[in-house]
Amino acid sequence: MEISKSDWKLFREKIADWQENYMDRLNKEYIALLSSDKGNPSDRFWKLEGRIRRDKKSPGVMIEREKASAVFDIADLIRLKVITVDDLADFSDTLKEAVKMILDR
Repeated sequence: MEISKSDWKLFREKIADWQENYMDRLNKEYIALLSSDKGNPSDRFWKLEGRIRRDKKSPGVMIEREKASAVFDIADLIRLKVITVDDLADFSDTLKEAVKMILDR
């Protein structure tokens, strides 16, 4: 599905903030993991290292912005809880319907 020019522009404007918010949430989770009394310090360190390795592959952290895949990228961001459907309020109804269709598959 081809995204409209206005939705593409809006996506490019919003993606950086969405990613910053997601990484802020990740940082808080990392702090909680390191601050925990569970396990020994080395266990917490290695658990964190594994989380960071996995998390950095998420589109919430790194995404290739391509117009052709933007609708699918938005659906992935919702699936991975980087954003919510409410974050699409400013987008066109056409885009919201396309995202919903992808999520309902």
